Amino acid sequence: MGQKGTEPLLFRHNSLSDAAAVRAFTAPSTDSFESVPPSVAHNALVEIADGVFTWLQPGGESGVSNAGAIIDDDGITVVDTLMVRAQWEPFALAVHALGLPVRRLILTHAHIDHVGGTRAFPNAAVYGSQQTSDLLDYEDMPIDAYKNFMSTFADGFDELAEIGCRKVTHLITGVAQLTQRIEVLPGSGHTNGDVMVMVDDADVLFAGDLCFFGVTPLAFQGDPTTWAATLEVISDFASIIVPGHGPIGDERHCFELAQYLRHCAAGIVPSGPWDSWIERERDAINIERAALLRDGRDEMPPSMLKALGFG
Repeated sequence: MGQKGTEPLLFRHNSLSDAAAVRAFTAPSTDSFESVPPSVAHNALVEIADGVFTWLQPGGESGVSNAGAIIDDDGITVVDTLMVRAQWEPFALAVHALGLPVRRLILTHAHIDHVGGTRAFPNAAVYGSQQTSDLLDYEDMPIDAYKNFMSTFADGFDELAEIGCRKVTHLITGVAQLTQRIEVLPGSGHTNGDVMVMVDDADVLFAGDLCFFGVTPLAFQGDPTTWAATLEVISDFASIIVPGHGPIGDERHCFELAQYLRHCAAGIVPSGPWDSWIERERDAINIERAALLRDGRDEMPPSMLKALGFG
C-alpha cells in the first residue's frame, strides 16, 4: 500500500488462488447461519455489529448498490459511496451524523454505482486498487452509456458528470492491515481490481461486487471462472458478508453464486437457487463473456455493448 505516485506492488492474490486450488467447496450446512443478521432496514445506517454499519438499498438491480461505515479509534472508514445524489446524499448525511471525522474512504472497485458519491467525503483519504485509480483518473464519464443502461437515474447523471468523482489518493497493492480493525484484501472476478474490507473483530466482510445476493451478478469486465474460485475462498473469511448488491448473506449465498458462475462458464445455466434472482437477462452477458475469455478475447460481450447503447 502506498500513496499515489509511488511504485505500486503487484496484487498478492496467491493467498486466494492457492487456497482455492487445494480445497473442495462443498455446500454448507444450513445450521451454521445463525450469525447472519435478520432483515436489515433499507436506506438507513444500521449498526449490524459493534461500530460496523451498513447502508443497504432495496432491490439491488443495476445502479442500486450497498455501502458501509466502520468506526475506529481515530474516526470513520467509509466503504463505497453509491452513485447519484439522491442515493449518496442521505447516506453521507447519516455518516456525518455519527459525529466523528471520516478519515478513510475505501472503494471496492471503480464502477460508477460505487464511486459516484466520493465528493461527499472531501477530507477523507481515498483507497483503491490500481485499476480503480486508473479509471477514476479519466476526466470524461460515459454519461450516455450510463443513461442507456441505468435509465432510472438519467436525471442524476448530468449532475454527476459536472461534479465528478474524487481520485484515489492511496493505492491498495496487496493484503494490508489498514487500521487496528480493518484489513483490505485485493481480489479478482467481478473486475481485475476488486477490493474487500474485513472487520475481523466483528466477523464482517464487505465484499463489494464480488458478492451479489438475490441478484444476478454481472461479469462484463470479469471472469466467471476466476470469480467462482474467489468466492470459494472468501466464504470462509467471515460469517456476515455484506454484498455489493442485495441483502446481507453468508457462506451459503457464496456457494450458490459460485455455482451459478460455473454454469455461466460452462455455457448454460440450469434451474437452481438463482431462479428467484432478479435481472436474469444478465445470463446472456455472463455466458458471452466466459466464451470470449475461452477464445482468448478479453472483450466486452456484444449483449453488454447493446445494453450500453453501442450497436
